[in-house]
Amino acid sequence: MKKVFTLLPIVAVMAACSSTPKDDYDKRAAAIESKREAAVEKSLSKAPSWMTELPSSNNAVYANGSAVSGDMSMADYKAKLFAYGKICMAAGGKVSQQAKVFMQDTTDASYETSELAIRSLCPEVDITGVETKEIKRIAEGSRYRSYVLVALPTGDANTLQKRKDTLKLEKRAALRSAEAFKELENQ
Repeated sequence: MKKVFTLLPIVAVMAACSSTPKDDYDKRAAAIESKREAAVEKSLSKAPSWMTELPSSNNAVYANGSAVSGDMSMADYKAKLFAYGKICMAAGGKVSQQAKVFMQDTTDASYETSELAIRSLCPEVDITGVETKEIKRIAEGSRYRSYVLVALPTGDANTLQKRKDTLKLEKRAALRSAEAFKELENQ
């Protein structure tokens, strides 16, 4: 009987140490969810106004993009790619996207895994002269979020495109003049 009384406190202490009340897990899960919500709220509240309302101009097309990465340059690069894709689409280009999404819902939780591959090709749309107008970066935990505003000047405002078109015309004229002189010599 003495052995039972000796073992009883030891077993009780071990049982108490090995189990954590459910409330601790609930508090931990709630803290994680609260942290996620705060990060989303921060990214929305810190977003520049041009993320929801693009500037307008008769001489330019604007687009924006946002991305996050552990590397600041990669966050900028990805945000610009999203913005360039929007410029391309606005000008009549095509973007190929492939997405995979798996979602599972249970009574207690939802689980999602997603993958997105984007291939932006604008072979029929020339975005020469696109300019980065603004970049804003914020920290999201240990990652960088970049917001990017780009503009594609149109018409006479796009000096790079005008120069490219002029060079193309000069090259075409040089080729055509050589052909025209050959035609004269052959007569």
